[in-house]
Amino acid sequence: MPAKELELIQRIRRSAARSSAQLVKGIGDDCAVLAVPRGHELLVTTDFTLEDVHFCRKWHPPDAVGHRCLTRGLSDIAAMGGTPRSAFLSLALPHDLPQRWVDEFLRGFLKLARKYSVPLAGGDTAQSPTGILADIMVIGSVPTGTAILRSTARAGDVLYISGTLGSSVATLHELRDGKNPKPAKHPRHFYPDPRIALGKHLREKKLATAMIDTSDGLSTDLRHICDESSVGAVIDAAALPALPGDEGLKFALHGGEDYELLFAAPPNRRIPAKIAGTTITRIGEITRSRKIKLRTPDGKSHPLPPGGWQHFA
Repeated sequence: MPAKELELIQRIRRSAARSSAQLVKGIGDDCAVLAVPRGHELLVTTDFTLEDVHFCRKWHPPDAVGHRCLTRGLSDIAAMGGTPRSAFLSLALPHDLPQRWVDEFLRGFLKLARKYSVPLAGGDTAQSPTGILADIMVIGSVPTGTAILRSTARAGDVLYISGTLGSSVATLHELRDGKNPKPAKHPRHFYPDPRIALGKHLREKKLATAMIDTSDGLSTDLRHICDESSVGAVIDAAALPALPGDEGLKFALHGGEDYELLFAAPPNRRIPAKIAGTTITRIGEITRSRKIKLRTPDGKSHPLPPGGWQHFA
């Protein structure tokens, strides 16, 4: 059973205790007090992590659940080219959950938070009638007017993706098939690393015209860019940095939770093959047509509907 609420808050407060130039006042008052860097605009993102939707207790160690919870928010900040400044975590926990699980969740969460100098500034706790619910909010910032949006891709832009696609969903399929993949050997699923440095580099060097993270899968997240920018796209199947094997292309197109960055760049800009230690691959281009297509190695193009994760689908 988790500790009673007041004790649980104190445990979290002790674990999260740290100083930060951006955090004027953290856990302990009705609100946190944050200092906004001069000449910056705030970025605010929220995400749920729900038991049996985003993780299963029998498959995912609690520290990995905490790590993945924070990754969801940090990756959104990365996709805007921002710097994360603070995090807020609300937890709803069932009464029969061992306190040890909560402690390990916080250990994974705070380990990643320390890596990116993100103080835990507050949140909430409650008893859940069923499973575990974690709601993450991350506050970030960018210099005024420089956030990389989804809505600013232009026809003729070239599309790029970071890293490799499909690793997370491939591990998920192993879990569903009753296999026991070791978390340390499958970090892109259990301990994904948000591409903070890459996003900041693309913003600072003004390389990207539009960007999104691939939390829901390439085909679905590309649709968001195209819809917001009123454009279309063509993806080259042969260019995708996919896993080998029969399922590699499907996983690359539609598998989610890779937390890579998909971005558009002007055709006359030279994009390095590696940025901030991450491989960058050219995978297609933005078109004037509103259609999204997949170009196969035989040169033919086929419609590419969004096949990644969608709640309620």
